[in-house]
Amino acid sequence: MKKLLTAAGLSLAATPALAHHPLNGMPMETFAHGLMSGVGHPLLGFDHLFFVLAMGIAATFTSARFTGPAAYIGAMLAGCGLMYAGIAMPLAETVIVLSLLAIGGLVLSGRALGAGTAIALFAVFGLFHGSAFGGSIAGQEGGVGGAVLMGYFIGLAALQYAMAIFAGWAVRKLGASDASAINARLAGAMVAGVGVFLALEIVEGPIVAALTGA
Repeated sequence: MKKLLTAAGLSLAATPALAHHPLNGMPMETFAHGLMSGVGHPLLGFDHLFFVLAMGIAATFTSARFTGPAAYIGAMLAGCGLMYAGIAMPLAETVIVLSLLAIGGLVLSGRALGAGTAIALFAVFGLFHGSAFGGSIAGQEGGVGGAVLMGYFIGLAALQYAMAIFAGWAVRKLGASDASAINARLAGAMVAGVGVFLALEIVEGPIVAALTGA
């Protein structure tokens, strides 16, 4: 477990410049560019990656095994579209960190969510993750074409939905028959640990500024 948390922390610390830039800053001009960027963002953005995996694990122990992740995908695309249209969710990055703490903590607790609660929770957090995803295309000079946007949305939706379903399947395959299984709870601990790491990064700046009077 310690090794997993250490590896996650090192990955996060080593890749801040790479996260959210699957095309290395190259402008998106074709459907393929949009698709590649949509697939790359959840993989390079470790905050999104860990959330989606934990969400899939949480969902698999509810009757919303497939509809819960689908609710997240729908809300995520809505948040992304709103951001592209110039409507940003407030404090998106902070809420994304809170989503890791919340979902990681829930999985760690060993308690199964009700289907309605899971759908609502995943959808709320999906709006904020989508807003962050939308920021990468909203900042494109001159905007992006419809084909790029379509590819981007398809890439984002297909990969994240597949990851969530796979995470739920994998944890069951490893022997977790219910939410209280140790395998599932260890995964929750790892995600919550990543959330704590990112939360400390957020508060570090203000704390240092307060202490130094900067």
